[in-house]
Amino acid sequence: MASPLKVEFQFDFGSPNAYLAEIAIPAIEKRTGVKFEYVPVLLGGIYKATNNMSPFESLRGIKNKPEYQALETQRFLRRHNITKFKPNPFFPVNTLMLMRGVVAAQFESMFEPYFRAAYHHMWVEPKKMDDLEVFRNAFISSGIDIDSLIARAQQDDVKKKLIENTTDAVNRGAFGSPTFFVGQEMFFGKDQLRDVEESVIEQTAAVRSKIA
Repeated sequence: MASPLKVEFQFDFGSPNAYLAEIAIPAIEKRTGVKFEYVPVLLGGIYKATNNMSPFESLRGIKNKPEYQALETQRFLRRHNITKFKPNPFFPVNTLMLMRGVVAAQFESMFEPYFRAAYHHMWVEPKKMDDLEVFRNAFISSGIDIDSLIARAQQDDVKKKLIENTTDAVNRGAFGSPTFFVGQEMFFGKDQLRDVEESVIEQTAAVRSKIA
């Protein structure tokens, strides 16, 4: 019997494009009837393993391209009616603490509130979230029991899971964030969401035909 289609959203809170892409995911889930699996990865680890760098670094000094990237972002915001987004003035933010925290939150069944709070404090009301005091106060203000998660995030199984997710992403072809996997098909970047949705529809139909 054919297995259900697996669709993954691999994210790091440090990527503004991953934040913007995630806002569009619920509508895709609703249209396709397929739930995305949210997979935390460490973008710094992916960059190191692939000899890549963030657009913040790679676009520095290039004439016209950063301006075009900003234009594309504005188009995306309009297309998806996104009104809550501010560039983080402390960017780039080291996300190790944030990403270990979200893995701990997954283990402790606190993923959804932690995930929403993390994105809020990175890209809606941006803060320097690699400062422990700022990090802690931000999550407390969102009603998260952050001290228990900070302690949980120090445990080896959490650290190991984040490393495994990151290594697996690289081994499967990832080089940045957001990365999507629809079955075995990889898509990179928020601007590929239309193709992601199209692939979900096509592969879901193929899975159903096999079952039938």
